[in-house]
Amino acid sequence: MKLALRAGERSRGKCSPNPFVGAVIENGGKIVGEGNTQPYGQDHAEIVAIKDAGGKCKGATLYVSMEPCCIFGKTPPCTEAIIKAGIRRVVVGILDPNPLVSGKGIKALREAGIEVEHGLFAEEITEQMEYYICYVQRKRPFVIWKSALSLDGKYCASDGSSKWISNPASRKFVHKTRSQVEVVLAGIRSVAHDDAMLNARGLRSAKQPLRVILDPTLDISLSSKLVASAEEFPAMIMYIQAEESKIQGLQDKGLQLKQISGYKDELDLKAVMDLLYEMKLYSVLLETGNRLSEAFWKAKLVDKCMIFYGNMILGGDKGVLKRYDRHNIDRAVPLERIKVKKLQDNVLVTGYPQL
Repeated sequence: MKLALRAGERSRGKCSPNPFVGAVIENGGKIVGEGNTQPYGQDHAEIVAIKDAGGKCKGATLYVSMEPCCIFGKTPPCTEAIIKAGIRRVVVGILDPNPLVSGKGIKALREAGIEVEHGLFAEEITEQMEYYICYVQRKRPFVIWKSALSLDGKYCASDGSSKWISNPASRKFVHKTRSQVEVVLAGIRSVAHDDAMLNARGLRSAKQPLRVILDPTLDISLSSKLVASAEEFPAMIMYIQAEESKIQGLQDKGLQLKQISGYKDELDLKAVMDLLYEMKLYSVLLETGNRLSEAFWKAKLVDKCMIFYGNMILGGDKGVLKRYDRHNIDRAVPLERIKVKKLQDNVLVTGYPQL
């Protein structure tokens, strides 16, 4: 099953809205087939593994991180292929949270005389599949809030400078994360301040995320790096209202534009999440300044935190989430399942807020 988990990771960020499942086929003590979920509309992991194993499937054991599907979607049911291949035993990590499948895939296999076990490495797989589980159960993308801070919690110096709080190892980790999510989302203020690109760089053949900018009145400059790179890297701007000439100018540059409901200069974040859900995108990396970050926190739309701490003390008043004031220590938001990773002289803390 560990091999199946590793196989599934190869599809992270590349197959939404399907889960990035891994599958391994063992026969006679040897691995005879392996697969991972292909891009949406193509083969699921089980099918890839069965094709890889060929005739060696007969009497074999299939290890798969998530319950095989039993419904027709973009592809036929995986359960039918498993039964037809002559696989004798199936070991499943977790049940599919999709109510159309949950438990039914296992039932179909057992009714065909196949021995089925499930629950192996369930905790690890549940965390691995967190994007998909959120998408299915909450009907919205999974949101990761990322911040780079000094050791005393400042996001920039008093004069507004922030390059670089984090070191090259931390920035490389961020670019890798960008390549593993469907959406990198930011507000217009942070994009304009840094003339940010928000794409994945410095990685060999990296998958590029959709760059989404929340820009209520389309203030983005036509000469910005993000606009200039729209033909090469996908980008979308969500806005409330704007002049037709600016809309046309951005569309001519290759940007997608989506008009979203909002109030004054704030977009409706539920509408933003609903649109991304309708687009079948299930993971968002939130890379933005304080105002939009605070809005996501207040709307209880942060599912995971990634906080990079640089090896410096800045002082001053540039504290993060200043207007997301919990007022009392008893109202502080606890983080669970904390993990700490050292990145040279930086530290990455990840955790899950209990909102």
